Amino acid sequence: MRPDQKLRPEINVTPLVDVVLVLLIIFMVIMPQMEQGPDVRIPGILNPDQESKSKLDPLMVSVTAQGQLYLEKDPLERGVLLERLKALHEREPSRKVVIKADRDARYAAVREVFKDCRDLGFPGVSLKVGDKPKQAAGG
Repeated sequence: MRPDQKLRPEINVTPLVDVVLVLLIIFMVIMPQMEQGPDVRIPGILNPDQESKSKLDPLMVSVTAQGQLYLEKDPLERGVLLERLKALHEREPSRKVVIKADRDARYAAVREVFKDCRDLGFPGVSLKVGDKPKQAAGG
């Protein structure tokens, strides 16, 4: 080094980039799980309808395998669920309901929720399903 040159400090950004990438990966893994609500394994069918795009997002009512009821992400007892659904229907009468039921849930529990939504006057009540793998279709 020559005497007339000054020492220039340098910042090593490699550790900073490593930390930022790890945080990004963590958020990419965690965020979808936070948005989903309860863990429900939906049944599959061979040819599900394509999802329709409406102006209002449908209300999501979930029924777990243990029979617990959720409105969006909030766990509720059946009576409270009905009160909330009634209030939401009065505010937005054209909003639809999608029931996301675990494939191991009792049929009677799912049918009761379906009937309650219809009785409250929701214009469209449907069941959420997924794609069935093609290998399982033949058996």
